[in-house]
Amino acid sequence: MQESPGNDGISYIQFMDRLNLRRSEMFELDIPCFGLVRLEHCISDFTGTLSVDGKLLPGVKERMNAVAKILKVHVLTADTFGKARAELEGVNCEVTILTGENHDNQKAEFVSKLGAEKVIALGNGNNDRRMLKSAKIGIAVCLEEGCAKDALFASDIVVKSPVDAFDLLLYPKRLKATLRF
Repeated sequence: MQESPGNDGISYIQFMDRLNLRRSEMFELDIPCFGLVRLEHCISDFTGTLSVDGKLLPGVKERMNAVAKILKVHVLTADTFGKARAELEGVNCEVTILTGENHDNQKAEFVSKLGAEKVIALGNGNNDRRMLKSAKIGIAVCLEEGCAKDALFASDIVVKSPVDAFDLLLYPKRLKATLRF
């Protein structure tokens, strides 16, 4: 029997390494009744999603870099604490600090420009709700600052940490188990 991601606790990245397969910036998973998921981009908010009080949470950097081996990772943030760029130093991601007003619309437009069907998005705030709703898969992350109800209702999945969110991609059977119906 051939190994597959998620068997025996191995991650998608470890599976690819064992098979010596070339990694690409794509993630593909067929989920019963949910459909075929072909992702190319992971978009995340920073404040309250990847960080608490502007400090990146333990384990997030490693997970983001692992996900960056299969998807292009973007961080879109209002950067409430002004620490996002410094905290994301050494993370293979594109950081965009939003300015002006209507950050909810700016985030949704970003998803649209990338192609919503190719995006998985993480967020927790009201300004994330449109991004979470428009992405192929929206994940609400509930940390110490909580999760806005509109972000929660716009999401496909709710997790208790960004580590859990990234692990859904690194251990795809978890994602499949959650979204199938």
